[in-house]
Amino acid sequence: MHGPTSSSTAGEGLLAGKTAVITGASRGIGLAIAIRFAAEGANVAMIARTQEPHPKLPGTIHTAAARAEAAGGAVLPLVADVRDDKALTNAVERIVERFAGIDILVNNAGSVDLTGAEQIGMQRYDHMQAVNLRAPFLLSKLALPYLRTSARAGRNPHILTLSPPLNMNPAHVGNGVAYTVSKYGVSIATVGLAQEFRTYGIAVNSLWPKTKIDTAAVRNLLGGAEAVAASRTADICADAALLVVTSPAATNTGRLLLDEEVLAADGITDLDRYRVVPGDGALANDLFIDA
Repeated sequence: MHGPTSSSTAGEGLLAGKTAVITGASRGIGLAIAIRFAAEGANVAMIARTQEPHPKLPGTIHTAAARAEAAGGAVLPLVADVRDDKALTNAVERIVERFAGIDILVNNAGSVDLTGAEQIGMQRYDHMQAVNLRAPFLLSKLALPYLRTSARAGRNPHILTLSPPLNMNPAHVGNGVAYTVSKYGVSIATVGLAQEFRTYGIAVNSLWPKTKIDTAAVRNLLGGAEAVAASRTADICADAALLVVTSPAATNTGRLLLDEEVLAADGITDLDRYRVVPGDGALANDLFIDA
């Protein structure tokens, strides 16, 4: 794998000339990955719903695209709801029209609600299944013809989904089981799609942060300021994602990876630079991660 400290100028970089599609790209981990990939020379198609500023959700697809474009690479911002089949189909058509193919798909868009089974409404349940599980499955299908072309051209195609290792500790599985089902479902899909797409030379992996990440979900739903202080920045996920999608697709596939493990495998073990609050205070584990 290549270290995540490289940078690029026009026509250079670890992803020069490749096209990456990233969902949920207007903020948080999706935006960090978009910026990182753009800095490595990729064409970056950024899919998100947010067109107008929101009081609790910083940034829009337009401000996010401007940040990625400033990092380098060509950027195509696309407004689409990942629950909408037609919108995703149209988005893929626009991406291929603009960039002539797809080499990398990052399924990052997510919805989290840890309400228990007794209390959660089925509309919220269906929403999480649609965003967290169905959309990555559909996008993988829509991108497949172009990923196969990428593989035939020796361009090392990857699908990377933000979903956790399958930790069957009941304390994790039962902490918002509706959410767990959606996220574990897409992790199972990662293993299955990797097996199905292996003969094409397309890698399919999942990536999950070991610790909490400073995102809107953590700020608004999963602990607030106290949790943010015990979190890392989204840059750790972006650097790990870069390492995964630049690894050999033929052999590095079907894995449910943690960001720390990916970095450690590349010899990167000093992770202090990723802390939101510098120092040696305890970091909070992310959901589904044992103490």
